Amino acid sequence: MYALYFILVTIICCIMMSTTVANEMKTHIPFYKEMCKGIQAGEMCEKLVGYSAVYKVCFGMACFFFLFFLFTIKINSSKSCRAYIHNGFWLIKLILLAAMCSGAFFIPDQDTFLNAWRYVGATGGFLFIAIQLILLVEFAHKWNKNWTAGANHKQMWNGLLALVTLILYSIAVAALVLMALFYTRSEGCMYNKVLIGVNGGLCLFVSLVAISPCVQNRQPHSGLLQSGVISCYVMYLTFSALSSKPPETILDENNQNITICVPEFSQGLHRDENLVTGLGTTILFGCILYSCLTSTTRASSEALKGIYATPETEVARCCFCCVPEGDADAEERIEKRGGQTVIYDEKKGTVYSYAFFHFVFFLASLYVMMTVTHWFHYESAQIEKFFTGTWSIFWIKMVSCWVCVCLYLWTLIAPLCCPTREFSV
Repeated sequence: MYALYFILVTIICCIMMSTTVANEMKTHIPFYKEMCKGIQAGEMCEKLVGYSAVYKVCFGMACFFFLFFLFTIKINSSKSCRAYIHNGFWLIKLILLAAMCSGAFFIPDQDTFLNAWRYVGATGGFLFIAIQLILLVEFAHKWNKNWTAGANHKQMWNGLLALVTLILYSIAVAALVLMALFYTRSEGCMYNKVLIGVNGGLCLFVSLVAISPCVQNRQPHSGLLQSGVISCYVMYLTFSALSSKPPETILDENNQNITICVPEFSQGLHRDENLVTGLGTTILFGCILYSCLTSTTRASSEALKGIYATPETEVARCCFCCVPEGDADAEERIEKRGGQTVIYDEKKGTVYSYAFFHFVFFLASLYVMMTVTHWFHYESAQIEKFFTGTWSIFWIKMVSCWVCVCLYLWTLIAPLCCPTREFSV
């Protein structure tokens, strides 16, 4: 239900940023002007559209999740009173969420509020991105460790490791070549050339570090599978950043402006802006929702605290992120020999951290707010121009790319820099 609340508010934010929807409402809703005056939203409901309206609605949603984050701290049993409130009373919560989103429109001194809230939103958005990057690195290490554990018993896992690693690096190299072909040209495109070269070099560098003897001595589980995952993600972020960069134009031989540094076929794709925007927005916010839900599992919250499964309890499986149904007996056996018991029925503990669940949705609310309003280009933001390039989105994706590489690199060299400390990834 919390996810449905999040989707509902996100859809409302997209509608508020859409000039197409606003124009259709003016045309087809009778007494539209009188209705706007009746609810004191301006002559043509201008107070209910634009970036300022999205800021206020997301302020209400963020406050809703932050309130429940504070309320659910230190809940250790699903039988407690606070846990019952977390898991029920959905109609009351919906009314509370609507009241918070509506109440934000009555905050005095709107200009000061919007300026301050923008920086809060940017901070929360960056933190949300950082959490996803940390969990991506953790996912890469977990994948390799799980399949390596299986390789100790069956050679099939060694073959799978080699095959998947080859596929990942093939995708990364193909992406690098295609970006070099379509996003660069002999004249101009200096930004694209430098960034493609730098990010490709970073992928090669972390791959060499991962298999270097000094790292292998301290971390036998380190290998090319993790660096392959990171390389693919870096190439994806590079492609996404180049696609989000404002187009460059030069004068041709006829003294006419022509767009360069973008694929020619992409210009045709953007002709139907409504289709591209609708499909792209749906995919983007689906990914955000997926990130929220996967970030709140017990394994993810423990990974952010530096707690990982021990190699002895690793059971190799293709879908290693999911716990098979038959693991209940395995957990009992682990308990008998002194291992950690993982509780999934919530009789004595919660499956996931309720507080962390709400905190991630709080950050996601801020990330949605900044994404819908084009981050720091909010004044000209429209949902129809969601995929129009802006420098702020370009640099945010590029910096995310470099932060991801740095996080992964730190997991490799940390045991070398701090030899007295124990690291487990």
